[in-house]
Amino acid sequence: MAQDFWASSGYRLLERRDGCLVATPAWLAHFLQRDELAPPASAGPRERAMHARLSRDPMAPVAASTLEDIEDADARDNWREFVRFRERVRAFPTLEACYLDLFRRQAVDLAPPFVDALAQAIVRHVLDGTDDAWLCRAGELFFRRQRVGTEGGRALAGDAATLELYNDTGGFGAVGRLLKQQDTALPAVKMDVLNAENAPFYFLRDELYGFVLDLTPGERGASALAAVMQRWLAHLAGIDVTIEPVSSVQDERWRWHVGLDVEATAILNALYEGEDVAAERLERVVALFRLRFRDDGDALPAVAGKPVWLALACRPDRTLKMKPQNLLANLPLAASAAARG
Repeated sequence: MAQDFWASSGYRLLERRDGCLVATPAWLAHFLQRDELAPPASAGPRERAMHARLSRDPMAPVAASTLEDIEDADARDNWREFVRFRERVRAFPTLEACYLDLFRRQAVDLAPPFVDALAQAIVRHVLDGTDDAWLCRAGELFFRRQRVGTEGGRALAGDAATLELYNDTGGFGAVGRLLKQQDTALPAVKMDVLNAENAPFYFLRDELYGFVLDLTPGERGASALAAVMQRWLAHLAGIDVTIEPVSSVQDERWRWHVGLDVEATAILNALYEGEDVAAERLERVVALFRLRFRDDGDALPAVAGKPVWLALACRPDRTLKMKPQNLLANLPLAASAAARG
């Protein structure tokens, strides 16, 4: 049976058009409840008036002078970013078209939280109807920063913000933070690795982002991430590919690769150029995948019939932020396939 999940994304507030998502006033209004925009107790009257006005009518025009009048500098910046985001999504027929346009520009000009919000809505859409907890947990990588650890040769990804919260509060919220400030010992909070026994609980705890995903080749988490990437490409680029996890690149005629984040891109580029890459740096490669086009006509002639290698890697601090747009921007697509996206 299909499950609902990620309710805070506002997915149910979006409209559908030709299989894609359309922004609505209600969807835009739900952003006003975020901490960045909800007025704190110390907010000035003009900031409160802005919030009240747009809560009533999220599409109401906002003059630049009105933004400049907001008392707090951080609040002014946040409201500028929201209005830019609102105007951008209104300028496109669908969220998918808006998202694709972001990476055709010289630089991404929306604040990262709004880019992630678009990615979350789109991933939620491509997973709609699933009851597979692994697919949903893998989908979190498209819009949530991860922290990577290794245990017994396994590559384990946990939500970075959740881990930081647990570290700060022991998993007990503001009370835990207060106890920690008073040097009170707190019990360790263990995040569970997603497995067959606890998978049904994912849909009860999805908004907590509390499950660890095993990205080791041969494990279900790695296969789930590959499957979500396949769906992502089918939906946004209109291409049919197979993606499978691998343990290493075995290819004497390596033609093309795509790093799925900044670190992986740099490492793959160095390997492709034949440079020596330190073992410590190679160890930060979390996952490798082999992508093949089902229709060779979708690929550039030089790559037709050849695999494309994908990689995820963590930074030296063990954090990982996937850039799903790299799949769309950096694949060797033939002109006819690129035109479909």
